[in-house]
Amino acid sequence: MTVDAHHHVWDLSVRDQDWITGPELQPLRRNFTVADLEPAARAAGIDRTVLVQTITVAEETPEFLALAAESELIGGVVGWTDLTRPDVADELARLAELPGGAYLRGIRHQVQGEADPDWLLRADVRRGLAAVAGAGLVYDLVVLPHQLPACVETAADLPELTFVLDHLGKPPIASGAHEPWATHVRALAARPNTVCKLSGMVTEADPGTWTTDALRPYADTVLDAFGPGRLMFGSDWPVCTLAASYGQVINVAHEMTAALWADEREDLFSGTATRVYGL
Repeated sequence: MTVDAHHHVWDLSVRDQDWITGPELQPLRRNFTVADLEPAARAAGIDRTVLVQTITVAEETPEFLALAAESELIGGVVGWTDLTRPDVADELARLAELPGGAYLRGIRHQVQGEADPDWLLRADVRRGLAAVAGAGLVYDLVVLPHQLPACVETAADLPELTFVLDHLGKPPIASGAHEPWATHVRALAARPNTVCKLSGMVTEADPGTWTTDALRPYADTVLDAFGPGRLMFGSDWPVCTLAASYGQVINVAHEMTAALWADEREDLFSGTATRVYGL
């Protein structure tokens, strides 16, 4: 089985995606559905996917769970709920009882959009994260490099919760810089309850001029830090289409990991995601 551990869908007739602004993101200002993804995923040999939240709207997660229940492709959902609400444990239990609730595998919040670099360290957020762990779910981290130190401290303080770092922690690939991102990501990888997604790289590079060689040092850093047993492939479709097709993203991931042993590639393209998300 081959798993795409990170993609999105949205329907602008249901609700706006208010983050899609400006001319650079204009190609994303249309509907992207599971039906749009399926042909490309099947052509690329993808058997299962993980559908990940896009906006901080409570209604999105039940919709995604219902989609998963109807789809042969979606194996799990990473949804959103307000971690700071005092009844977050009850809300997570309610989501699990909804149609498709069995597909809920994790929770994510756009920490990258929080002005406070220590947002994850807040007492109310920590209480919410503990509830995520108590519900048997994982927590996806979508953060910027300067927020990684707070991720390290949070992972250390909550060893019972598995943290999944999305998009390598968004390294500054376009500029070619590595530090302090590389130091921070290695510190996060030193926590045994963390894993990382090999995803989102083509859009962190220059979308028009990126090359595999430009991406490789960043992929090598997380391969060395986490190891294939704690890495998983994600396409970040449809955001990736700003810079590459679905097939290109998968091909580049295979090219960057071609030197791995067969069992290591199996972990990266299937085993890690299957284990972490319980697919």
